[in-house]
Amino acid sequence: MSYRPGLATLSERRARMSGDATAVIYLGAELTYRELHHRVLRRAADLRRSGVRSGDRVAYLGPNHPALVETMLAAMRLGAVFLPLNHRLTAPELDYQLADADVAVLVADSALSATVAALTCPTPVQYVEWSPEPVPSQPDSTPAAEVGGDDPAFVLYTSGTTGRPKGAVLTHENLLWNSYNMLLDVDVSSDEVALVSAPMFHVAALDQVVLTVYLKGGTNVIAPKWDVDDTYDLVDRHGITWMFGVTSMYAQLAQSPRWADADLGSFRSVMSGGAPIPRRLIDTYREKGVTFCQGYGLTETAPGATFLSPRDVERKAGSAGQQVMFDEVRIVDGSGAEAARGTAGEVIVRGPNVTPGYWGNADATRDAFSDGGWFHTGDIAYQDDDGFVFIVDRMKDMYISGGENVYPAEVENVLYQHPDVTECAVVGMADDRWGEVGHAYVVTSAASALDADTLRTFALDRLAKYKVPAVVTFVDALPRTGSGKIRKQDLRDGGALGAHADATSKAHR
Repeated sequence: MSYRPGLATLSERRARMSGDATAVIYLGAELTYRELHHRVLRRAADLRRSGVRSGDRVAYLGPNHPALVETMLAAMRLGAVFLPLNHRLTAPELDYQLADADVAVLVADSALSATVAALTCPTPVQYVEWSPEPVPSQPDSTPAAEVGGDDPAFVLYTSGTTGRPKGAVLTHENLLWNSYNMLLDVDVSSDEVALVSAPMFHVAALDQVVLTVYLKGGTNVIAPKWDVDDTYDLVDRHGITWMFGVTSMYAQLAQSPRWADADLGSFRSVMSGGAPIPRRLIDTYREKGVTFCQGYGLTETAPGATFLSPRDVERKAGSAGQQVMFDEVRIVDGSGAEAARGTAGEVIVRGPNVTPGYWGNADATRDAFSDGGWFHTGDIAYQDDDGFVFIVDRMKDMYISGGENVYPAEVENVLYQHPDVTECAVVGMADDRWGEVGHAYVVTSAASALDADTLRTFALDRLAKYKVPAVVTFVDALPRTGSGKIRKQDLRDGGALGAHADATSKAHR
């Protein structure tokens, strides 16, 4: 058999190359690459004794923790397939994923024992017993499996904003090529100190940051959860150079009383995904000397499909960048033909970072691909004359008002320009006259007295009248998936949380 690059020996190789370098920092405890490799061997031995063999699925349930990294590396060492579970899910939701993937062993944080006890799926469970104390320097020998290339390494379940989530398979090749793209686009260095506060069951934190930094030999500073004050403390204590976050995380940092005096000089850049960062927020960080690197991707693309480099942030603000080094991105119309520059169409992607399909779901896999190996994302975008991609919206989020297509993301970007708007989401709602109209859910700053009429007037100066939301509801928070995306289906179903002002309805046009 010819050699196929894979991740089964990752901890071993990095321990050999960077044994004394700090691999992970967690709540003040530091683990070197050599120490972490010893832990990986011990955990791999535990999994093997429990019956795990090459090809089996090993799941992890718990918040951000070094044990997640250890379990991931141990599973891959055995040739098993790693499945990081969203610890915020209910027992029935977890039951579905455990059964769908036919998980051999569930490794769980003991703090979630009540959730585990409520599971009905008969998956064997190992509770994490973790201490920062060193493990024996000569742990049980666990040889690495000969896996790599197109062998499955991860199964990650999509957010499931509509319908049942699907398990996207990511191969060893997918993960490696994604990290190669990141190493080229971000220029990750061996002295990188990355803050991992976004959930590691999500593809962006786990693949883009943790795996890439591990491959390069940098340091991952793992935070159990996102917390504004903890973030400032970790930046001060460890000299954080890089982090990934979504819009709400960066907005909360900028709204903190600590922002004015914060020293963010250690940052080389910060990375965002999931939705475009509002220009106002980009400018706020630029005043602190911090550059935003935005990108676009999906779980199915491992996840990086496009990237906006630091040198283009100013002149291409709002863009998701260009296709990464090693994939191809096209914008196509309904017939599959290339869309003209400036014309919106569906984003399709192919490359070595793209999933081969969905676990045990041949129908969904077939529906997701077209001839030539092109994966259809379901996202709408256009390219400018320079080939930079601008994401317009999800195809499923677009609504039609009086015969006109309305893309909620465009409306949201305008609402974000109002200084009192912290977060917002727009969905279509049924209307007797126009078919559908916009309903905006808006979170404002604490001291704001913004009302719906004022916000609609603000939008009317910047949008065609048919795009301006007919209904505005002010809320305390927006419902989110475990990966931080806004759960728009909840809003369509009337599931907005914490409304604190009356909605207002106005004539649409």
